[in-house]
Amino acid sequence: MQGSGNDFIILNQINDNYNLTPDTIKILSNRHYGIGFDQLLIIENTTNKQADFKYRIYNVDGSEVEQCGNGARCFFQYIKHYGLSNKDLIIAETKTRLIELQYNSQNQISVDMGQPIFDESAIPFFPKNEEDYFFRIKNQKIKTNALSMGNPHAVFCLKNLQVLTVQEIKDSAKAIQRSPLFPKSVNVGFMEIINKNKIRLKVYERGSGQTKACGSGACAAAVISIQNNWISSPVSVEMDGGILTIEWDNKGHVILSGPAQIVFEGEFDLESIHQDDKL
Repeated sequence: MQGSGNDFIILNQINDNYNLTPDTIKILSNRHYGIGFDQLLIIENTTNKQADFKYRIYNVDGSEVEQCGNGARCFFQYIKHYGLSNKDLIIAETKTRLIELQYNSQNQISVDMGQPIFDESAIPFFPKNEEDYFFRIKNQKIKTNALSMGNPHAVFCLKNLQVLTVQEIKDSAKAIQRSPLFPKSVNVGFMEIINKNKIRLKVYERGSGQTKACGSGACAAAVISIQNNWISSPVSVEMDGGILTIEWDNKGHVILSGPAQIVFEGEFDLESIHQDDKL
């Protein structure tokens, strides 16, 4: 499946547990020797009485993460397409919170991503002084805007996003992700304000690298921009894979809306998957 160019494998584990190991996930994620994806999504039964399903997310390096907005829309579309629920509103349990999903009036999928978290210890982000808020990006010191959308984000506002090359994005993001200030690493967003209701964004995700879109990253960038009065809600977030819409009233829950599409379905034999020396 894909949501704004962010691509996923979806596995239904409601009746079966495939016990995928991190090594198996790495093989499946490889675009040359496996299937290829930005993230692997798993649908499971939940023990949470408030939720309808459990929604688990794995990066290409095999690590499990807390949140993925684009993946959440694909998760919802999968449930509706295969008739796993006839409810209009689906509540999903993620690693860190409950999220609500439904179709909106434009027939796109809206995800209630919950409230942003600014408590630095909860992100986690541990600056010791004012200097720790600044990172060097293309020979400039740019201030970090850190928050959690159920997963950690560091957002950097640039005057012109186009001046950053792919390699510069990678090098800058890797340095930030390795910083001890972010002990659980961080998703790094580079944004540019286009007008009062639109921003442009590129995200380098921890465990996956640069992706064509990042739903939680779009939420993080929009929240930071609204909080600083740079733009107003609703916000169009333009990424390489498409445009997402974010709504936030500066105090409540963040609503993410956008498309999701099933690209193809198939089967693979777990027993035939072996670690290749080239991986």
